[in-house]
Amino acid sequence: MQGAADFGFYEFFAGGGMARLGLGARWACLMANDFDARKAECYRANFGGDHLIEGDVWDLQAEDLPGAADLAWASFPCQDLSLAGRRGGMQAERSGAFFGFWRQVQALKAGGRAPRLIAIENVTGLLTSHGGADFTALCAALAEGGYRFGAMEIDAVHFLPQSRPRLFVVAVRDDLAVAPGLTADPDDLSIPCLFHTGPVRAAQARLPDDLKARWLWWRLPEPPMRNAGLFDILETDPPDAPWHTAAETGRLLSLMAGRHRDRVEAARREGGPRSGTIFRRTRTVDGAATQRAEARFDGLAGCLRTPGGGSSRQFLILVDGESTRTRQLSARECARLMGLPEDYILPAASTAALKVTGDGVAVPAVRWLAGHLLEPLLDAAAAQARAA
Repeated sequence: MQGAADFGFYEFFAGGGMARLGLGARWACLMANDFDARKAECYRANFGGDHLIEGDVWDLQAEDLPGAADLAWASFPCQDLSLAGRRGGMQAERSGAFFGFWRQVQALKAGGRAPRLIAIENVTGLLTSHGGADFTALCAALAEGGYRFGAMEIDAVHFLPQSRPRLFVVAVRDDLAVAPGLTADPDDLSIPCLFHTGPVRAAQARLPDDLKARWLWWRLPEPPMRNAGLFDILETDPPDAPWHTAAETGRLLSLMAGRHRDRVEAARREGGPRSGTIFRRTRTVDGAATQRAEARFDGLAGCLRTPGGGSSRQFLILVDGESTRTRQLSARECARLMGLPEDYILPAASTAALKVTGDGVAVPAVRWLAGHLLEPLLDAAAAQARAA
């Protein structure tokens, strides 16, 4: 293990290493893996390449995973949430890569090195995709592997000025005792938990009884109120996101339906600079697919996405009296919206930088999970071992 770190982890689907940043100083990375060359280059720029394996998760072998990790982290791809049936040696693509990851966990278990904890992060749509069958398949895999598990929906908005709800599934190996206070009594869930949302509760209710018996209602405290808004993360004149011409801004505003034009006018009437964001979306209007621009002025950015097309790009709108300006969000602004530090090295190409940030996990959300659940679980286990 590296330095004075207390715990070791594997970071599957590592991207730009945001889970690593969120875990923090108590954790040592034993292995990181991603198949995307641009993300791997970004990872190496920030953390070096000693523990990075660039390639498909299906191609990893047990000997590629050194040591005995306390945690296996997997933020597997979310583009295709069809998990049911993608097992065995099938070379599944995109979200089927979960079972590529799971094959590695099974190999570790066969060698007596099963991680004590597993953390899985994905979009909240995993809870309902294919009528809940995909989430059930994931839970069944964890149960078959000898893990108890629970899920939470954590929105980055509690830490950052970005609306980004994500599902976090945390599984604990059967032989690891769970410290009191980290879970709720399943017979008394009357004490509200911010992260036990309606969709999480509904997904748990749909599980078959044998999986419900392995469910844990994890308890995390509510974070303090966020004190930064969208305006606080903006750059003045970023070179990679120049202000639009008046014609370009006019074109964007012309795509707004009445409700969104009203929001711009309301921001103008309030006086002083008001910042908001705009997404272009395709809506059905009078039976036809129509491109619309939709604005928000609630101090938040919408959920960052990868720059795969025009509708995925998010724009800044700045209204100051009669002046209205627009531009794309810069790469550094997107990095700040993910909680990345200012010295984090982004790819030089804007599209690559936006892909790294749009595909990542919010750093402070990982830190909250680690500090209030992952580390207490392992600390309690260490204390129990010392007392034995």
